[in-house]
Amino acid sequence: MTTNSSTQTIKAPGLHLLAMEMRAPMEVLSTLALWPLLTAMPRGDGHPVLVFPGLAASGRSTVILRRFLKTQGYSVHCWNLGRNLGPQPGVIDACLKRIDQLRAQHGRKVSLIGWSLGGLFARELAKLRPDDVRIVVSLGSPFAGHEGASNASGVYRRFNPQRDAETVRFPNLKVAPPVPTTSIYSRSDGIVAWPCSIQDISPQTENIEVHASHIGMGTNPAVLRILADRLAQLEGAWLPHRNSDKSGTRKCVFGTRQNFAT
Repeated sequence: MTTNSSTQTIKAPGLHLLAMEMRAPMEVLSTLALWPLLTAMPRGDGHPVLVFPGLAASGRSTVILRRFLKTQGYSVHCWNLGRNLGPQPGVIDACLKRIDQLRAQHGRKVSLIGWSLGGLFARELAKLRPDDVRIVVSLGSPFAGHEGASNASGVYRRFNPQRDAETVRFPNLKVAPPVPTTSIYSRSDGIVAWPCSIQDISPQTENIEVHASHIGMGTNPAVLRILADRLAQLEGAWLPHRNSDKSGTRKCVFGTRQNFAT
């Protein structure tokens, strides 16, 4: 991963934020309680959506997210490669093949959603298949910082001992893919320092802040609500979310009456 002097000053979240990751079960319970309101969001058009799990996680971690999107009318697919241990030999090619298969099967562009490390996969795969990808959404993904700005860096290096091995194929993680790209982040993320999830603004990029833990982000009702909104846009008619940094309005907080009424 490339770094510069500004990114090198970013530190991993402290112990108080790491301890706050224990709220993740409450995010799941909040989603279950708010399920009727969440499923009242705009319905999808049936286009394919491919979901990538985070570091050391498998498709099981994205079950709630995928079930919600399926309920909304999308053709949702798990990455089907077991635990995500990083860009190990054959993984990227298998992901590209999966995108090619879904594009051929549905005859439509594929939206990519990635949680944490999975978001890096989504962004980089979209760079390799820009004509086949509709939109990209990353959840708490550390594409803009250095390795030490994440409390999970030790786990990543355990599975990928060759230092900076990913830069052989992906030298510019911070550069957004040439498709509409949303980064969802939380300042109270206890795993990834939130500045690492901020992408440079361009006509097709946006950053949206939520109140969420890192390990619960993919089950957080505010995040699911944003995903439904982003995916429901007409192909080729992408506009920034009203709560993105482009709009200058409030951030999205789950479980509030205001959020679900607007």
